Parts: sequence; structure tokens; C-alpha cells
Amino acid sequence: MATLEPGTKSVPLSITEDEAAVYDRQIRLWGLEAQQRMRNATIVVVRLKGVATEAIKNIVLAGIGKLVVVDADDVAEEDLGAGFFFRDEDVGEKRVDAAKSHIESLNPLVVVETVSDPSVLEGDALDKLLDGVDMVCVTDSDRNTLIRLNDACRRLNKPFYAGGSYGLAGYIFCDLLQHDYIAPDKSGQKDATKNVKNTATYVPLTAALQHRWTRMTRRQTKELNPAVVFTVLAVWEYQSAHQGALPDDPAAAAELEAIANRLISEADVNKQTLPSIPRELIDTMATTAAHELSPVCAVVGGLLAQDILKALAAREPPIANFFTFDGNLGGGTVVRMSMP
Repeated sequence: MATLEPGTKSVPLSITEDEAAVYDRQIRLWGLEAQQRMRNATIVVVRLKGVATEAIKNIVLAGIGKLVVVDADDVAEEDLGAGFFFRDEDVGEKRVDAAKSHIESLNPLVVVETVSDPSVLEGDALDKLLDGVDMVCVTDSDRNTLIRLNDACRRLNKPFYAGGSYGLAGYIFCDLLQHDYIAPDKSGQKDATKNVKNTATYVPLTAALQHRWTRMTRRQTKELNPAVVFTVLAVWEYQSAHQGALPDDPAAAAELEAIANRLISEADVNKQTLPSIPRELIDTMATTAAHELSPVCAVVGGLLAQDILKALAAREPPIANFFTFDGNLGGGTVVRMSMP
């Protein structure tokens, strides 16, 4: 199957009988129209680390039309743990080159294109790339890069996802602009239609980061597990202050703790629920944030893929809009950050 250049869009295709047979179970679940939307979707994934590996596996198996993977880095030994597309002999090779054939083997019906030139994410080249895709997913990147790419997506009206892991913690953020979807009618009325159309208005990451927790009750705050939320936000702030480097030393705990506590105070979090960031969480993050743990990548990447497919299918509400995973508890929560 021919590979398309970045910035080009193919003519919408109809699902063939052979494809319908392959995706029969999904068509029964989502309907033919939803599968058709996935079939014609082009998704770009930026950075091929553990979370992206898991997400790519799931969206490719589900039957998107085209996947563009952008990553300029080489395979390192530490990538072999969570990056199951890589082999020992791939160390030193470009990540995208090493992974391409493995991704293609998951589903030959999906066009896979790889880009190892980092300049494609800059200036006019970025606009050209985004113009040819339907959705953007940026993984394991620093806050400034996420904001820059999210703003570019906003400018060109492209839905945006971000996700990543920091040791035992992980996150997903999405900005789906103005998103329409079909969901079951929960009005409780006897004569209510089975499904209704809903619209969710999303905000960019810059607005989400200004979210305030003012007037939330102690119980409401506790249910959202704010400690993990502010740990992730503190890691972003730490990265920004250290030229993109993640904390990887017990000595980083004091700075990370000070950042997290400042962010908690600025966001006006209920002090009865979270007077300060738990020191044990900070100590764990200070020593593990720079490392990938396969189980965390599997959970976060799997949920990221599930939400991408949900958004494409326009069936059921996607994440709104910031999800965090706590590997210590084995659970996650969604915080509605600055969304109306």
C-alpha cells in the first residue's frame, strides 16, 4: 500500500466487504458510520515511547485509515522495557525505522508513515503536517512543547490529545475543540429517546492550567485525588526549570515538593483535603519520574487509545479533560479543568 506524504489527504473511502468482515465486532458495537469515520481518519502521534506504543497498537488494530509517527530519537536500551516494537538489535537505530514494520504487521489495512526529521514540528512544516491529519496525539513531551503543539492544533481546528507517564504516575489531556457526540439519554423520562446528541466545549492546555478548585467541598476534592494531579503539574514545572530534564535523584524531592505546594496554594485546593503534597509521593516521583514502567504505560496508553477511538466514533463522551493515573492505588480520576 502506497505511503502518502505529510500534508496530503486521501479521498474518503468506503469500507469494503473484506474490511467489514475484519471489523465485524466493532461495527456491531459502534455501528458502520462510526467505523467509517475511523477508516477515513489520519492520526499523527508524536514521540514513540511506552505510552505511544500501547496507544498505537490499539488504534491500529481498531482500523484507523492512516497513522503518521513522528520521532527523531534513536532506540536506547531503556526503550526496550515498555517499547515492545523494539528489539535488542534496534538500539542505536531510529525509533520510527525500527518500529514501522512491527506496526504495519498489526493491521495491513492501515497505512503507516514515519517521520524522523524533527523540523516537521516547526513553522510552516508543522502547519503542512497538521493540515493533512484529523487528530494529533503528543506523548511524553514537556509542558512547553505540549502548549505549542496544542496552540497550533487550535489554530488549524485539529483535535488534540496528550499523554505520558512518570514512573508510577500517568496522565491524559484532551482538547477536542467543540465536540459533538451521541450518548444514552439519562433524563429518566419514560418517553425519552434512546440516544441524544450532546456537545462538549473543550479548552486549550494553557486555559486548563489556570483551573481553580475554589468552593469544592472536601468530599468532591478527595474524589479527584488532587495529590497526583499536582504531582504531574509539578513535574512539568520542574522540567521547564531544568531544560526539559525529569527529576531522577532523591535530591530533587525538595524542589519538586516546593513546586507542588505552591501550585496547590495558587489553585485554592481545599486545605482540609490536601494541606500539602504527600512527601512519600514526592519521594517516589523524584526517583522514578524519568523511568518508564510497563504496567503504567499499558494502562495509560490503553485508555488514551480508547478515548481517541471514542472521539473519532462520536459515541459516548470522551475524557473531559484531564485524567491522571495513580500507580500506587491502581486507579485514575478525571478532573474537569477550566471547561464550561
